[in-house]
Amino acid sequence: MQRIAGIAPKKMKAKAFDTRLFKRILKFTKPYQWRFNGVIVFAISLSVFAALRPYLLKQTVDGYIATQDQQGLLLYVVLMGIVLLLEVFSQFYFVYWANWLGQDIVKDIRTKLFQHILSFRMKYFDHVPVGQLVTRSVSDIESIARIFSQGLFMIISDLMKMLVVLLFMFYMNWKLTWIVIVAMPVLVFFTRIFQRKMQVAFEEVRNQIANMNSFVQERVTGMKIVQLFNREKIEYEKFKDINYKHKKAWIKTILYNSIFFPIADIISSLTLGFIVLYGGIKILNGDNFTTFGDLFSYTMFIGMLFNPLRQIADKFNEMQLGMIAANRVFDILDTEDQIQDTGIIEAPVFKGDIKFKKVRFGYIPDEEVIKGIDLEVNAGQTVAIVGSTGAGKSTIINLLNRFYEINSGSIYIDNHNIENYTLGSLRKQIAVVLQDVFLFADTIFNNITLNNLEISREQVLAAAKKIGVHEFIMSLPDNYDFDVKERGVMLSSGQRQLIAFLRAYVSNPSILILDEATSSIDTYSEELIQRATETITKGRTSIVIAHRLATIVNADKIVVMDKGLIVEQGTHQELINREKGYYKNLYDSQFSVAI
Repeated sequence: MQRIAGIAPKKMKAKAFDTRLFKRILKFTKPYQWRFNGVIVFAISLSVFAALRPYLLKQTVDGYIATQDQQGLLLYVVLMGIVLLLEVFSQFYFVYWANWLGQDIVKDIRTKLFQHILSFRMKYFDHVPVGQLVTRSVSDIESIARIFSQGLFMIISDLMKMLVVLLFMFYMNWKLTWIVIVAMPVLVFFTRIFQRKMQVAFEEVRNQIANMNSFVQERVTGMKIVQLFNREKIEYEKFKDINYKHKKAWIKTILYNSIFFPIADIISSLTLGFIVLYGGIKILNGDNFTTFGDLFSYTMFIGMLFNPLRQIADKFNEMQLGMIAANRVFDILDTEDQIQDTGIIEAPVFKGDIKFKKVRFGYIPDEEVIKGIDLEVNAGQTVAIVGSTGAGKSTIINLLNRFYEINSGSIYIDNHNIENYTLGSLRKQIAVVLQDVFLFADTIFNNITLNNLEISREQVLAAAKKIGVHEFIMSLPDNYDFDVKERGVMLSSGQRQLIAFLRAYVSNPSILILDEATSSIDTYSEELIQRATETITKGRTSIVIAHRLATIVNADKIVVMDKGLIVEQGTHQELINREKGYYKNLYDSQFSVAI
């Protein structure tokens, strides 16, 4: 079933240990299998060396301190030092390789996720908040790394350590060990309750983090609107509410931790106290039930046994965070909302013949924006599309570039259905200059070339001079290396438009589309853009969507749209001569306003 939004269905909740999801995560370890195996080996060696130290301590106390054997004591102290060094060595490589593996997996998943997001059609981004995608791509994926660095391998290491410690304890004194065994189910019981509560709490935490990221990203991006309409207090109050819910979600996790860990400490301390009391009484009564060496070693063994058991709950928290994050990330990866790139024809340099045949389309089901239009644009023509807001002008651009799939009908370029062209080659031959120009936080040169290594600086300079933009760029600090900052805030709207024209020109497209590119600029910039327009439209098919009709009077054909239909077509002179024509009324109204 095709899924449209990157939001997990409400019924789908990440489990503490979702086997299906976990197997899917483990697939990303295959390229690093040798390191995965190495982490397991070091986990085993770490557990053995850790458990060996208390055993050696028992031997030292009973065999050499009690008998005052200084030579044997020195030998065992050296031996314990060697074991300690081996334990430190194993600990280092265990932690380092586990974190290294986690970061490699994160790198691979993040790359795959970003590549997947790049393939989504525009409809996906119409429904999913940008802040949510940022959360999924950054913090959620980073949480997946914790499955390996703080969760899975730590749990494996702790379980192995507990197993080895129990074997040593049974070997040394099986009767005392049964006292510990009796206490362990109590701690396991509380650990399980804690783990379940934390699962629900962390799910709520992740939801609140995503909400906060979305809210902050939108308000920072739209700060100008917030301040222009004096909404600072309103947005502040909204943020306080979101921030409070975020805090409340975290407080719940803090509460569960505050309850569980003292309980775990009490159980551990009571068990140790009971062993010392019981064993001490037996020794004082002359019973061979245990030795001082056993009691010394058991004080260490109980810490090694109960601390990992207590911390496993904390490690499960990390696993939960990672599994919940993985569930969210894979939810996006499982979303199939791409334009179907089934074309087999590599789009050549187009002649530029364009045909729309009975094309119907709607952004929302059962609400058509384009209602069965037929349109022909001949190669080399400049065709202007005019009409009121919502008439469907910009939608034609989106359909021609295959940002959206049409509901019915066909679109042809050079007598081939555009679905038969490969998507990349089709878009490479079509350049678009939008009214709202987006510039990256980078240099002017990189914003022009979009880091296309096939476009040289010499080509950019020559193109800039040809369309009259070079002087403007050279007037800026650092010229072509001037950093325009985020969204091009260092430039005026007219200057951003000029950069967009140059960007389109250097890409050398077969078809050029200008979407109301002169609707909100100053007179000086408009003169430069008019010159640029004449230059870049020369010799290529051009579609100009215009709000200001004075800019398109020389177009080869003017197409008038209203409510998703083409209501008139013709040259400016032909349309202006039609009494009570839609175009004439539109032109006269603009002219009268201008006067």
